[in-house]
Amino acid sequence: MSKLLILHRAVVQPGWVDYNNHLNDGYYTVIFSDATTALMAHIGLGPEQRAATHHTIFTLEMHTNYLLEVKGGVEVRIDTQFLGHDAKRLHIFHTMHRGNEAEIVATNEQMLLSIDMSGPKAAPWLPDVLARIGAIWQDHKDLPRHKNAGRAIGLPAKKD
Repeated sequence: MSKLLILHRAVVQPGWVDYNNHLNDGYYTVIFSDATTALMAHIGLGPEQRAATHHTIFTLEMHTNYLLEVKGGVEVRIDTQFLGHDAKRLHIFHTMHRGNEAEIVATNEQMLLSIDMSGPKAAPWLPDVLARIGAIWQDHKDLPRHKNAGRAIGLPAKKD
């Protein structure tokens, strides 16, 4: 899994924890969102490019799984894998780790959409952004997927 992108790290701040000194569920989402913002810059949609091109990304859907506790003051690392893309969408999967540990403490799957803010409306990826996405996809397309990728939420059907 050495081809995964490592674009974001964060230290769990005192205001991000609950009464047990555990990272509050909403702040997992903040950290994953910050990792997506770092990914945007990595593929050519950083602040300057967004201002110049009026293109950005909107999040269409997100699913987070909380696997292990994270305490206040701990550094976390987000690894990012591309699960797929098309002319306007990018499907990604983030895993959260404590520091440099391999063990996964949370996962986050997102479907992202390319947006032309002059509308705003969905729009094809800009050519240079699509080229970067395509290059990363070549590194990720054959990687194994985490068991939480594509997972749906729901209660099992009751047996009569």
